[in-house]
Amino acid sequence: MKFGEKVRKARLAAHFSQQQLADQTGISLRTIQNYESGERMPKQREYYRLLADALHMDESVLADDQADFILQGDEPCDTRGSEQAQRLVAEITGLYAGGELMDEDMDAMMEAIQEAYWLAKRRNRRQRAVRSASNTGTRM
Repeated sequence: MKFGEKVRKARLAAHFSQQQLADQTGISLRTIQNYESGERMPKQREYYRLLADALHMDESVLADDQADFILQGDEPCDTRGSEQAQRLVAEITGLYAGGELMDEDMDAMMEAIQEAYWLAKRRNRRQRAVRSASNTGTRM
């Protein structure tokens, strides 16, 4: 996901208009519009921080294409979970880039991570179904 798409998605998730985001950050409305349309990127590193603070997200999510998955979920994630995910991505990227693992080990590690993801997703889906059923008085 490109920078402008991330800003737009995060802004909408925060229920801000472009004007409200501009007011929160001190960045002009036109500049916010240019960011979201993909016409411009921040020239100053400070603007990433201003946007991230206003949108209650980590600055690295805006600047890091590998952090896209954090914004793609339909449900909001808590700050701690987002930070943990960002650290994990950074550590895995560093491990792979360092060339310390053999290709077979890197593949096995990725398969294990994917399997852990799918197991957690199934578990969370079951838990949501149980909570939903208990809230409506339905038995499962």
